[in-house]
Amino acid sequence: MATAQADAADSSITFPMVRSGVAAGANCLGAAAAKVRVVTHGLNETMTLRATGLPADTGFDLFIIQVPNGPFGVSWYQSDLQSGDDGTASVTVIGRFNVETFAVAPNTAPAPVVHPQDAASNPAFAPIHTFHVGFWFNSPADAVKAGCPGTVTPFNGEHNAGVQAMSTRNFADDNGPLRQLVS
Repeated sequence: MATAQADAADSSITFPMVRSGVAAGANCLGAAAAKVRVVTHGLNETMTLRATGLPADTGFDLFIIQVPNGPFGVSWYQSDLQSGDDGTASVTVIGRFNVETFAVAPNTAPAPVVHPQDAASNPAFAPIHTFHVGFWFNSPADAVKAGCPGTVTPFNGEHNAGVQAMSTRNFADDNGPLRQLVS
């Protein structure tokens, strides 16, 4: 398994992403590579993702996830990611991306229903840490154009994304790279 490289007394980490299990199994995105750098700023972190070898002019959706492979567990939408005509993409987001990154639902509460497949309430759950990173094709059609499966997943704002393109599946399920950054 890969390790995250810590810099400057653990105030930042850098780690690679690899093709998702779906992409590797379908033998698509063979030239894709990505690197993530997370830098601590005291009250929050910046996470910068840089990818190469992606299909040109293609949209993706970036998530922080509980485990790197399906069923993914608790997943938190971070940002859109767009490749240029040269197949490179870069995005920087600000949030909590360290050993304290978690979601919690102390009780059930009503939830806004924006799309037909949205839940009307949440299940209660204890704190769950989310230490993995993944990004999905924004569209199943774009996944198919790249030679990947055309499966529809909920991993975009409209809940009609394509398959996962890249992830941190090169790290153990319970030891994702964000766990390595101590705030």
